[in-house]
Amino acid sequence: MAEPAAQPSRSQAPWSRFLRPSGRPPAPSNPLPGTQASCGRGERGWGEPGAGGGGGFCCWDLKPWVSPPPTRGRRPHMCSRRVRIMPRAPCWPWTWVICSTHLKGEGCRTVPLAGHVGFDSLPDQLVNKSVSEGFCFNILCVGETGLGKSTLMDTLFNTKFEGEPATHTQPGVQLRSNTYDLQESNVGLKLTIVSTVGFGDQINKEDSYKPIVEFIDAQFEAYLQEELKIRRVLHTYHDSRIHACLYFIAPTGHSLKSLDLVTMKKLDSKVNIIPIIAKSDAISKSELTKFKIKITSELVSNGVQIYQFPTDDESVAEINGTMNAHLPFAVIGSTEELKIGNKMMKARQYPWGTVQVENEAHCDFVKLREMLIRVNMEDLREQTHSRHYELYRRCKLEEMGFKDTDPDSKPFSLQETYEAKRNEFLGELQKKEEEMRQMFVQRVKEKEAELKEAEKELHEKFDRLKKLHQDEKKKLEDKKKSLDDEVNAFKQRKTAAELLQSQGSQAGGSQTLKRDKEKKNNPWLCTE
Repeated sequence: MAEPAAQPSRSQAPWSRFLRPSGRPPAPSNPLPGTQASCGRGERGWGEPGAGGGGGFCCWDLKPWVSPPPTRGRRPHMCSRRVRIMPRAPCWPWTWVICSTHLKGEGCRTVPLAGHVGFDSLPDQLVNKSVSEGFCFNILCVGETGLGKSTLMDTLFNTKFEGEPATHTQPGVQLRSNTYDLQESNVGLKLTIVSTVGFGDQINKEDSYKPIVEFIDAQFEAYLQEELKIRRVLHTYHDSRIHACLYFIAPTGHSLKSLDLVTMKKLDSKVNIIPIIAKSDAISKSELTKFKIKITSELVSNGVQIYQFPTDDESVAEINGTMNAHLPFAVIGSTEELKIGNKMMKARQYPWGTVQVENEAHCDFVKLREMLIRVNMEDLREQTHSRHYELYRRCKLEEMGFKDTDPDSKPFSLQETYEAKRNEFLGELQKKEEEMRQMFVQRVKEKEAELKEAEKELHEKFDRLKKLHQDEKKKLEDKKKSLDDEVNAFKQRKTAAELLQSQGSQAGGSQTLKRDKEKKNNPWLCTE
């Protein structure tokens, strides 16, 4: 094979003449010495059908063995599917166009630009817009009372957040949310810190995780309801979804508590969990190393999925891969500054020595700050939206009856889905109305039968009472009649007695008069 030219000219790239207008390589043989075609998805071949090309892949990159044009310190551009394309520089007016599988089989086309257009300022426009709108970040701190959650937050953001210390007398788990506006240089951050008050302080800890799960689901539901509104204001909506969950583990040095395992298992599908060992200066270095290994093995054996720092981006792959091996982080928090040497540093003073918070030989605080804030904050936000929220949204919409495809694997439109769901709802409503009507008629019939039966019983009772009344009335009348007869007989006897008495009194009176008369006529008559 002949060797390729050492350097392409500004007006003509060495491989551009081998591209057809359709954007496909011309033949399944290698047309350019030292040049190789590869698909953006990692497949190698040429653009003919069946050889890995022909519009079946995202894009084709021609990778010459000669040195590419200088990029002047710029990173290679990425397409929407994260496919790397050829670098572009202002001194080299060629731009390679990405082709997508959404182009319905059309091939890629390379279009030369005669001069500078200006769409290379899009990243700057996005940066300026994002900076002007500001950012939000929400952290959930889960852990038992007294593990230093508030102190660690103050140390992480180098400020003093207002808050009342929690007590161990809470009857249940309560979530306390506080939002703060922070400013660093010209970047504004709306930070929300949610702490679990009373977590692990109850005797019965069986349901300690439920308030946390309900709170996370409530934030997802609020965002979903905002998305489903007819008039959405997502650009001004305060996103309260939890982006990172710092799970504080007590430095026991033995193993994870059952409460920790259950809680993390319930949360791993809803939030990005970053386990940390709180107050790690309470145990020795050797014990801490064994404790980390024990925690990692228990998490793996129980199927708990913690957040792994991403390694797909080449710029942070090395540091993230290294930091993944240091999980869980052993941290120490302190807001006190002590003079160590000639510098004032955050540290903790003990009788046996000083523990420096930002000394990586003493604890992993610097590693946590680097990974959480300086390197992977945007990835945490993206994972929350694209993974955890999408899972919640999909499950919620499936519960509501929405699907992507019908039984024939044809895509559903929202209108058809709505109409089908509406017809189903109306059918169920009519069915329920018919069932309620029949139930109402049945209840009315049963009530009428009960009323008729009660009326019949009342009539029978009335007849019995009426007959009883008549019998009692007849008895009373008979008794009254007998009493009247007795009264009449008594009156007759009384009249006869009075007559006899009057007759007797008259006879006695006449004898007395006769005797008086005789006495007058014969005064010497002795009367005895």
